[in-house]
Amino acid sequence: MKILFFYILSSLIGLCYSQQNTPKINGANLVAPPSSEITYIADLKKTNTNWTAVIPYAFIKENTANVIFDTKFQWWGERSEGVEQTIKKAKAEGFKIMLKPHIWVSGDGWAGDFTLNTETDWQQWEQSYTQYILTFCKIANKYDVELFCIGTELRQVVKNRPLFWSQLILKIRSIYNGKLTYAANWDNYQNITFWQELDYIGIDSYFPLSKEKSPSINSLQQAWYPIKTKLKTFSNCNATPILFTEFGYPSTEFCTSTPWKETSSFVANQRTQSNAYEAIFSVFWNEYWFAGGFFWKWHISDTTKRNYSKSYTPQGKEALQVIGKWYKK
Repeated sequence: MKILFFYILSSLIGLCYSQQNTPKINGANLVAPPSSEITYIADLKKTNTNWTAVIPYAFIKENTANVIFDTKFQWWGERSEGVEQTIKKAKAEGFKIMLKPHIWVSGDGWAGDFTLNTETDWQQWEQSYTQYILTFCKIANKYDVELFCIGTELRQVVKNRPLFWSQLILKIRSIYNGKLTYAANWDNYQNITFWQELDYIGIDSYFPLSKEKSPSINSLQQAWYPIKTKLKTFSNCNATPILFTEFGYPSTEFCTSTPWKETSSFVANQRTQSNAYEAIFSVFWNEYWFAGGFFWKWHISDTTKRNYSKSYTPQGKEALQVIGKWYKK
């Protein structure tokens, strides 16, 4: 019993010191462009961003097992060719990279509720998903990508196929030399069984904080504190630092009530978005167990900007100054 206690204690102390001496990941999730026109990666330097997340999308139909990727109907930046060129462009500008595959479910969008009914279908899905992930894992290794995300918000898949993920991690580590994470949804991170096999506990941090139309920074900080306590305990128990693989807010009123979605009926409000960013940075960015994060999102092409005044991107908005201030620290 004493041996176990000292092992846990030494692990936690090691985590504390390693994270204290490690610069924060100050990242941005990039929006894949439809064509090879890449315009705004260099502008991220002005925000003191030092990491970018490149996102190769795949598609799947509801209740089917085949993961579809690298097809002609996809945007250029979502396919292998575009992913490689985006990585090269970002590397040339001095950014470190997280390669972060996403699955889009036809008819629904969000992959969290995707599930299958038969063992045969699950085995077929596992084979297809493995092919998808290893394709981009090899690209990550080819370009010395620093961090690879093995999946994003696949809540039901993780629940139904826990052994698959440990097997997949072994396959990835056999060909990739960088660090690994998984992007769990904010309400699902505690149900992941394989955190200790990864280098970061990845969380897409869209925690609901306030139902107010335009909450103050202080009220948002107060809402964060009990969540922060739980995250700190979870990080220490797993001896693994937490990384916000996504965090961000639409530039609208009520943006902290359901921050995982844009709502066109809400009134545009840059100050509310700015306050939300100030709160999350002030609560988390000085913590030893917290590795940093990637804000959602940054357009590298004009053609992907839609509903700009109410969208997530902080480009050209008050929140950008907040991000630049904290990332500089």
